[in-house]
Amino acid sequence: MSLKPGLIFREKYIVTSEYTAKHLGSGGVEVLATPAMILFMEHTCRVNLDNLLTPDQTTVGIHVDVYHVKPAPINSEILVEAKLLEIDGRRLIFYVTAYWKDKLIGYGIHERYIVDKEDFIRRIR
Repeated sequence: MSLKPGLIFREKYIVTSEYTAKHLGSGGVEVLATPAMILFMEHTCRVNLDNLLTPDQTTVGIHVDVYHVKPAPINSEILVEAKLLEIDGRRLIFYVTAYWKDKLIGYGIHERYIVDKEDFIRRIR
């Protein structure tokens, strides 16, 4: 498999207490926190991309623009889907969605950038 527009990645996650709005401080109830939903979306892209890149490469998130439109309760299973929309050099643009059961709970755009691991670390030192 190679990187090309139309590629779809899917991952499932469980909303444990550490991913709730109450725990993360983004709200006062035990439902999936928006920052956790974004984490799930980024993670889905990253772990699947790592399987398609060379061992010296990885990706870093550079942009997130998502809507969190419905809650998901603690202990629920979340399905995240990421569809690669565009490749612009080393920049990858995804349309990401999150579902609880058959309900769309979040959607938006996530961008990642392919980097050389050693060069990336060298630049921040």
